[in-house]
Amino acid sequence: MTLTLPDAKDRVVDYLDALGDAARGARVVPLTGDASDRKYYRILPKEGDPFVLAVHASPIDGEALPFVNVARLLEALPVPTPRVLGYDNALGILSLQDLGDVTLQAHLGTQPFPAHAALYRQAVAHIVTMQTRGAVLTSPTYLPYGIAFDVDKLTWELDFFLKHYLLAYRNAVLAPATIEAVRAEFKVIVEELAGEPRVLCHRDYHSRNLMLSQGQLYLIDFQDARMGPDTYDLASLLRDSYVDLNDIAINELIAYFLALKGGTVAEADFRARFDLMALQRNLKAMGTFGYQTTTRQNPVYIQYMPRTLRYVRDTLQRYPRFARLHELLVPFIDELR
Repeated sequence: MTLTLPDAKDRVVDYLDALGDAARGARVVPLTGDASDRKYYRILPKEGDPFVLAVHASPIDGEALPFVNVARLLEALPVPTPRVLGYDNALGILSLQDLGDVTLQAHLGTQPFPAHAALYRQAVAHIVTMQTRGAVLTSPTYLPYGIAFDVDKLTWELDFFLKHYLLAYRNAVLAPATIEAVRAEFKVIVEELAGEPRVLCHRDYHSRNLMLSQGQLYLIDFQDARMGPDTYDLASLLRDSYVDLNDIAINELIAYFLALKGGTVAEADFRARFDLMALQRNLKAMGTFGYQTTTRQNPVYIQYMPRTLRYVRDTLQRYPRFARLHELLVPFIDELR
């Protein structure tokens, strides 16, 4: 039986009351949430530093929360993350360091890439730290080492695209033979990606999940971290649905990533693997946008669909190996022409 909790705002008041005089009377400011069912509030006490409360839909087990577990791993690497300040299991509340409101996406604004090149290199360096130090700290203590982008997970994500974007959002009517043919093309992509050596991945590493505070980029929304291809987080960052990066910038950052990693990986070979991963990521993102729009009745993600479809189109057209998939999708998605 699911326990019904009081309204999130009422629980925030109860949490602050439990903290004592220092928090009573604090100003509570609702924050824009993510795609989950969590709600976020900035707490501005009369004295002391502000902090953020993540209010879950149900009671929590703070010690067992994936967010808390992964935060400990990322801190050990180390890469910058918000400090976990405390939690209340019964109220379903997690208290976090306040990093402000400036995401990398917001900071980019209208300025060209060169003005932000150093921040992107910092973001790339964090990926390399996760991959190299993550390999050293492998332990069943940390949840990400027990889950991976395997065949089942990658297939589920591409089916999510079919169901929530193509069928639900686009109202496409596909013959059973067409669906079977699309899934056959997806199967080739999935098996290739699942067969790659695995490294520690953030899993949703893009400009909205990187917070800028005092010149430092902090990782947030990392609770779904898992093992996957070394191209995964880089593709998320550089084929980002929320910002535009031109090919010159992407090539420079891929070269920077490979230089930090060392070794003798051929850039052309890596770029082909990068594009394959980006294609899967972007299709999965379209599924998420379709789901948010049609199922959650949240239209905010519609604005990010054209850019993401442009990425998909460019990748499909760049490689002859995707000609059949391109041919199958074009009749239902004009933007891929």
